[in-house]
Amino acid sequence: MAGVSDKARFYLERAAPELREFEDKEIFSKDEIRSLVNKRSEYEHLVLGPRTKPTDFLTYVEWEQSLDRLRAKRCRRLKVRSSSSNASQARTFGIFERGVTKHPGCVPLWRAYLDFAAQIKATKRWRRIVTRAIRLHPTDVGLWTLAGRRAARNGDMERARGHFLRGCRFCTAGPALWVEYARCEMEWLARIEAKKNGGGRKGGGGPAVNVMEAIKATEAGEQDGDHIAFDDDSDEEGDGDDVLMLPDPDAEEEGAMVKAKPKVFDEEATRKLEQSPALSGAIPMAIFDIAKKQRFFGAAAAEEFFDMFATFDRVSSQGKIVQHVLSTMEELFPASPCTCSCEIRQPLIGVDVHTPAFPQAVRESLSRLKAGLRKTTDKKALARKLVAWLETTFAVADLDPAIQTVLEHTKKSLEELLS
Repeated sequence: MAGVSDKARFYLERAAPELREFEDKEIFSKDEIRSLVNKRSEYEHLVLGPRTKPTDFLTYVEWEQSLDRLRAKRCRRLKVRSSSSNASQARTFGIFERGVTKHPGCVPLWRAYLDFAAQIKATKRWRRIVTRAIRLHPTDVGLWTLAGRRAARNGDMERARGHFLRGCRFCTAGPALWVEYARCEMEWLARIEAKKNGGGRKGGGGPAVNVMEAIKATEAGEQDGDHIAFDDDSDEEGDGDDVLMLPDPDAEEEGAMVKAKPKVFDEEATRKLEQSPALSGAIPMAIFDIAKKQRFFGAAAAEEFFDMFATFDRVSSQGKIVQHVLSTMEELFPASPCTCSCEIRQPLIGVDVHTPAFPQAVRESLSRLKAGLRKTTDKKALARKLVAWLETTFAVADLDPAIQTVLEHTKKSLEELLS
């Protein structure tokens, strides 16, 4: 078996052509190249050693990226146009590959690997990486969320839903992934309504469009050519690539071949989607209804859903969704401080503090506060939640002085309960 020094020499020799290019084009001097080789040799011996840590690979990657940034700056200054960053990117990918192979259980290392692939827009490789990471860590909420939200950001909601649905089968210890799935659906509804109302264009204020045009506008999709190919990556670009991919919800099997359905909106699909209850908040409510059947569900989990839904003021179905969650909480946990807190805050959801409706909503909330303090089983827990909520309300600029006085008095009264 080759020793550490032999392995380090192997990786150092692979970078020799690039170093000769640096010298020929006078991007770096001979002394700088000698120093560069010594530093890279130190890192190679460090990551190839028997007691290497994941942070060693991250430090090595950071150094390589700083070197590439320096190379790019000097090329601009010297007006050298033929020097490419592909060699540096390929070497960085190689370091990450060695890192995750040696430390497959380190999620932060996988996340850094994914961040780098996303940074240079290596889309196909990103999808292979996230698939491997999820297979090794199927209960990691962050990885499932990352995969689902990236697909949604690219306009591929079918793929995003596929990621979240698969993740929810594994992540049953807490509500985090379920809340993120519902958040993703709410963001989709917000984008649809923004496009439909003409506010989705840059600068806003454009003409309104119908529902299907809004859906088509959000269906950006992911371009096949949005990736970077590397010379030393040919072994991963063969016919076996799809083996490492997550199943495609849009794919249908035809014999031995798997072909993706074309994203086409015909007249029948258009008519069905225009009448679909999904556009009125049915999917987020369904996610909540399924979540309440899970082992982790309780008053605190329901409050997480409530708080998330309360942030989407521009979704027209927000009131119905929030009321659906609150009705479930009142039925299952009527005296919980979480339920009382949601009941008290509900009248102010979606109400602008600078509108005439705000004082009336404040009056209703204060009325509910008195009733909530009487029926809750834990007055101190409820008081803590409401004090934190009132502090965020005070942070609003140009709040009416009279309303601010009332809220400050209410806050002092709640603080007395905590003392």
